[in-house]
Amino acid sequence: MKAVQYRTVGSAPEVVEVPVPEPGPGQVLLKVTAAGLCHSDLAVMSWPQEQFPYPLPMTLGHEGVGTVAALGSGATGVAEGDEVAVYGPWGCGVCRACAEGRENSCPHAAGLGIMPPGLGSPGALAEYMVVDSPRHLVPLNGLDPAQAAPLTDAGLTPYHAIRASLPKLVPGSTAVVVGVGGLGHIAVQLLRALTPARVIALDVGKEKLELARAVGAHETLLSDGEAAARVRELTDGIGAEVVLDFVGAEATLAVAAASVAVAGDVTVVGIGGGTLPVGFGGGLPFDVSVCAPYWGSRRELIEVLELARHGLVSSHVETFSIEDAPLAYERLHAGEVGGRAVVLPQG
Repeated sequence: MKAVQYRTVGSAPEVVEVPVPEPGPGQVLLKVTAAGLCHSDLAVMSWPQEQFPYPLPMTLGHEGVGTVAALGSGATGVAEGDEVAVYGPWGCGVCRACAEGRENSCPHAAGLGIMPPGLGSPGALAEYMVVDSPRHLVPLNGLDPAQAAPLTDAGLTPYHAIRASLPKLVPGSTAVVVGVGGLGHIAVQLLRALTPARVIALDVGKEKLELARAVGAHETLLSDGEAAARVRELTDGIGAEVVLDFVGAEATLAVAAASVAVAGDVTVVGIGGGTLPVGFGGGLPFDVSVCAPYWGSRRELIEVLELARHGLVSSHVETFSIEDAPLAYERLHAGEVGGRAVVLPQG
């Protein structure tokens, strides 16, 4: 089968031929129908040799959906032919967090060598993939695979982040979305679907700001040196109750710190390498909470897919063949993909 692999540190991803995997006991083999590409893939492929934590070669892709092709011995709960989405942050399955469906918070996964697909384990950028347990599969129930694949991360991660701040997103409040890419354009929709807050979207690209307006942002601003001041103007000097930074660079975090209101939330989702000082005299208003969330729970993924079925959230996607996946990564790195790049491994 064809697979897109990162094979050598510092090299570009390659399309290679590898054997079709066989599911072991309790595992499930999926015929992959769609796989999303993420900026975190680019971040992983930028790490130097001395910091690289995963075995190579590694099949990429942590956003995947597919059709159940075969079951390993003892695997139950799904049947051949079922169309499913893959829940990516795999945990030990038995601790308190995992028992609650919060495998993204599993404290044992790293120590046990359990790694997400595409981020240590073989991922979804292949014609077939093995999922370690049926509990990591969620029914699509009619959703289009290309639309659904990004929701497993680009939808789940902002949903998880926004849910934590819902008590502050009351009528009259403001939420700022910094970076309207794969995650940010879905965050705008989630904020509109889940809250009465006014949504202000920031980005450096005019096309992405147009996308933000198209999916529901009330206001759009260029993310420049004047952005925080404009947010203050739009909020009568108060600032935003919630700022969600989907870039996470030094410059965007500075905008977030200057835009947030007293007792507001700054949620750092992007992995742009920036840091935000926290403490008295650190530049943040009093009582501000700062959070760096990771993915989301299985329950939250079920809820995101349900929102999509009701037409309340959708992915703006550009599709590619598996042969063109390296090109898709190049375009993603160059900022030329609006929304989410999705590979269709079956053609």
